Amino acid sequence: MTVAQPPSATRAAVILPWERPDRHDDARAAEARLEEAVGLAASIGLVVVCQAVLLLRARRPATLLGGGQVDSLKETVKADNITVVIIDSRLTPVQQRNLERALGCKVIDRTALILDIFGERAATREGTLQVELAHLEYQRSRLVRTWTHLERQRGGFGFLGGPGETQIEADRRMIGDRIVRLKRELEQVRRTRGLHRQARRRVPFPIVALVGYTNAGKSTLFNALTGASVYAQDQLFATLDPTMRGIQLPSGRRVILSDTVGFISDLPTELIAAFRATLEEVAEADIILHVRDVSHPDSASQRSDVIEVLEGMARNGTIEQDWQSRVIEVLNKADLVGGRDAVGARPGNVVISAITGDGLPDLLAAIDERMTRAMEVVAYRVPLVEGAVMAWLYEHGEVTQREDGEDGAEMTVRLSPANRARFEMQFGRIVTCLLD
Repeated sequence: MTVAQPPSATRAAVILPWERPDRHDDARAAEARLEEAVGLAASIGLVVVCQAVLLLRARRPATLLGGGQVDSLKETVKADNITVVIIDSRLTPVQQRNLERALGCKVIDRTALILDIFGERAATREGTLQVELAHLEYQRSRLVRTWTHLERQRGGFGFLGGPGETQIEADRRMIGDRIVRLKRELEQVRRTRGLHRQARRRVPFPIVALVGYTNAGKSTLFNALTGASVYAQDQLFATLDPTMRGIQLPSGRRVILSDTVGFISDLPTELIAAFRATLEEVAEADIILHVRDVSHPDSASQRSDVIEVLEGMARNGTIEQDWQSRVIEVLNKADLVGGRDAVGARPGNVVISAITGDGLPDLLAAIDERMTRAMEVVAYRVPLVEGAVMAWLYEHGEVTQREDGEDGAEMTVRLSPANRARFEMQFGRIVTCLLD
């Protein structure tokens, strides 16, 4: 059945250059990678009318693709009225220019596509600045083309703009000046964000961060646990900026659940900074829920991608070296592989279906158990007049002993490391630590 398309719909082709041997496993991997690229294109409203995996014997310096492949693609572009071709690989400026000349249409590579998505998804001031900075750093090395982001007339960053849209001639000095200004603005925004974060610590709850690959089901799980709607369309990168909600665990503890942008394989280096806000939310998390799509053919390699990023964060000091002790693997989409019993899970992993709700009570119990395991036992002397301080300990910790005396209430309490740090940051001048 032919689906009616709006007159303004941009018709696109998605091409995956593939250099691996055509074995069965590699063929499945290529199909999964192509499906992901098509999802990326569709997430910004492109109508994908052609998609293909093109096997490469060698990477051609001039066009990446072979001459026959370029000729065949040119015929498809003309026959299907395609206005943009997405090459799911990194193109040099020369390759991009030559392909545009040969095909007679706009050509963008994987980096440009992701940047355009980031440009449309960024919702906060910091996110917008980060994405623009990433765009400029990418564009600075590609001055064979023009760029349109300063006066763009659509979302994103102008990579899909065509004739008729405002075009601004770019040069290194102009881009360099803008980068300097953006970095200055970002530093100011980050200082402000730090104040907001300190304020949040003063109303402290442990943070549980959802991380995982694109379309692993994080937003669906977030909605299931919180009852909130967080833009859970079947789109990659639907949550560029962190979304946070409070939930209550079976023990009565309240935690903050943080939904973050999805990871992606082969994420270009210049785009890593655009994840800063999301990654910092992960850095502050008491528990990290690594949500995986067990129905995906590349589930194992996707797991490796996420772990590699987290290990990199540990190496540069963004997160603690013991981050693995805070991770719970959540094996999602069990309904697509025959149910929870059909999924082979390691000890400590939790198998669920966020869409059906199956396994969610087990997940909440696992979070509760992990929080308890990480608790520290500490004792404080609290002045009797400081009722709000004692109430804080009852609400956010587990008070195991209390003795009231003339000097105050001596309270032994179990606290998560994060809650202990938040408590002592807020009330350290009021209380006396008796047991460490």
